[in-house]
Amino acid sequence: MQSWSEPVNPKLPGVGLDLRLYDSATQTIRPTAPGQTAKIYVCGITPYDATHMGHANTYVAFDLLIRTWLDCGIAVEYVQNVTDIDEPLLERAVATGQDWREIADRETALFREDMQALGVIPPQHYIGAVESIPQVAEHVLQLQAADKTYALNGDIYFKIAEAPLFGSISHLTRPQMLDIFGERGGDPDRAGKIDPLDPLLWKNERPDEPAWNTVLGHGRPGWHIECSTIALTYLGEQIDVQGGGSDLVFPHHEMSAAQAENLTGIEPFARFYVHSGMVSWQGHKMSKSRGNLVFVSTLRHEGVDPAAIRLALLAHHYRSDWSWTPQGLEGAQSRLDLWRSATSLERAIAAESVLDRVREVMSDDLRTPSALDAIDNWARDSLHAGGSDSQAPGVVKDLCATLLGVYL
Repeated sequence: MQSWSEPVNPKLPGVGLDLRLYDSATQTIRPTAPGQTAKIYVCGITPYDATHMGHANTYVAFDLLIRTWLDCGIAVEYVQNVTDIDEPLLERAVATGQDWREIADRETALFREDMQALGVIPPQHYIGAVESIPQVAEHVLQLQAADKTYALNGDIYFKIAEAPLFGSISHLTRPQMLDIFGERGGDPDRAGKIDPLDPLLWKNERPDEPAWNTVLGHGRPGWHIECSTIALTYLGEQIDVQGGGSDLVFPHHEMSAAQAENLTGIEPFARFYVHSGMVSWQGHKMSKSRGNLVFVSTLRHEGVDPAAIRLALLAHHYRSDWSWTPQGLEGAQSRLDLWRSATSLERAIAAESVLDRVREVMSDDLRTPSALDAIDNWARDSLHAGGSDSQAPGVVKDLCATLLGVYL
């Protein structure tokens, strides 16, 4: 599947600091220490609607993580999937009378446009669920051979009891898991399951639904095994970061990790589980089911500068839950104007201290609000008091691009 174009990121003076991140599994902030090449998998969209601010918040957050690694001289191997076949997409096709493939292709193309406009570094491997079906089927066959599965009316389920680390990412109680599983694509009430929390690995062919011929017969994958397979195929047996929105902690990241660990015998699947916060609008989390969405593409078509949209996101720490407001976007536009004015000066205050400060706070669990404050202070001081450094405006312009993805 086609990704999008990579933004140009200038090389900054010096080298960044080692990145420390919050890990949902251990519930601590600790050094990532990935080695020479960091491996990161971020769960992608189900393309049945356009990119809303909740999506943008997630993918900008992991873009910042990648930028911070790159500034340390660490190479990054980045994989993102597209769930281009799943129940929500088929439901949208039925509701609108459109072909599910047309919806998936259109919304995936729009997502790519939005990501490029927001200055997000693309994944090296941008992989659709459909193109991964042969590998998924082989993995399910492997789990069958190890007696980790069972059949139910032609469908295949994973035995969650075979995963000793299950629950260690979300730290939920079993009653909480059962409630959430049913709300987020699971089927805890299906009769015949060994454990209500057992996830679906393979769905046998249904009337009027797409299916593919594989070594398992005619059908299609469950949701969680898709990400397990894509991550293992392109990144190997263990990765540094599994990422996504906080609504993916359970069941998706618990289930995909459990399946990957059973396929490889290596625990944990990811050294870090990193999650971005939820964005609300009009008092509720942005969601397609509720319809309370602010779309990136709509704002762009209204003439809003994508750099202002990105700054509106960066004003909040990536792990926090927050509310989108028109006033927040207006403040981001004012900040963008301030930064552009200051970086257009012929001379300004020396940039070393602001570069050091931005590196310091970004290495400490990506504290973007503090990074924005540091650049604000430099910009205001340079505009009001002047400065003697002719290189400083360019250096700050470059750091905004390379570390924050804000292209002035």
